Amino acid sequence: MSRSGYTLPVFACAAAMAALHWLRYHQTLKVAAVDLIQPAQTAEIPIAQVAGLSANMALGVTHSDPGDNLDLTRDTPIWALVEWRRGEGERVIVQGGEGIGRILDAGDKPAIYAYAQRLLQENLQRMLTPQEKITVTVILPEGRSLAVRTSNSAFGVVEGLSLLGTTGISQPLSSPDQLTAFRYELQQKANQFDSLVFCIGENGLDLASKIGINPERLVKTANWLGPMLVEAEVLGVKEILLFGYHGKLMKLAGGIFHTHHHLADGRREILAAHCALAGLKSSDIQVIFHSATAEAALTYLRSLDRDTGSDWVNQVYGAIAAAIDSRAQEYIKSHSHRDKSDTICGSILFDRDRKIIVKSKTACILSGKLC
Repeated sequence: MSRSGYTLPVFACAAAMAALHWLRYHQTLKVAAVDLIQPAQTAEIPIAQVAGLSANMALGVTHSDPGDNLDLTRDTPIWALVEWRRGEGERVIVQGGEGIGRILDAGDKPAIYAYAQRLLQENLQRMLTPQEKITVTVILPEGRSLAVRTSNSAFGVVEGLSLLGTTGISQPLSSPDQLTAFRYELQQKANQFDSLVFCIGENGLDLASKIGINPERLVKTANWLGPMLVEAEVLGVKEILLFGYHGKLMKLAGGIFHTHHHLADGRREILAAHCALAGLKSSDIQVIFHSATAEAALTYLRSLDRDTGSDWVNQVYGAIAAAIDSRAQEYIKSHSHRDKSDTICGSILFDRDRKIIVKSKTACILSGKLC
């Protein structure tokens, strides 16, 4: 059995609670009891250090523990600087300090997303009187250096890490235990809906909600797309919209249904093959094949379209999306115990800026039913 840990927002909240406790009582809090909200349980987070910097400012420090998840933030320090504040405005203002990434397409807004904001707001407000106000600055001293080892930049987050997620529990996304949890969620939602949206990660979940897809229909799959597709068919789900970052989701077009990069990749081969089928020149295919990332390859295709008036992005990615739909349905059929599978699949791919690149024909049909 894998050991679950907690996500970064939980440790940031615990550090802030410890700092606020010092400001209020001038006492060091050894353990912070954080209400996770999602799920409805309390986490007891050890506090590494608390320092009073002045009568109006204190610093709390915790260390990340993601459980058995292979997470590069393991043991990284999380600081929260809390300061009494006067004047108008919210009772709790949360801001990003050093090591918290900036979201390029949101005016350099700190990458502190909705769940982290809610977690900090609700837990800290309970510790304040109605008249009291504080400013919380979350700092990740190692965030800038750790960020270069992540795919954050692929989603327009630079110079640090994100406080991202929809839950306080950190699970090993490639473990069988996590697949069991995903299958359980799928079973619950299949009892309510016969049309669902599969999202590989948090960026997909967040973007799908923002473009109007009903959050109740969203199912997180992580890298377990193959088993989740088969499970959905067994449960009688009729329509599945695959919604994900193009660098992940395009693997399905090559028949790769467990998308963790340690098991299989194939992105450059898939892209290069579809470029060749679309009729790109050999020299351009060479550039695509040798691109460092799928995002770099997409950027090159976009530059060709801009410079020559061509339409390679739509042609290539339209073909990839169609292939994803076809291969997904073939995968379901090959693993089905029925003579014929009635489940249909559509796909939507987005880029690093979380902008939609392409919707397959089936996805266009399904989209209207899922809002």
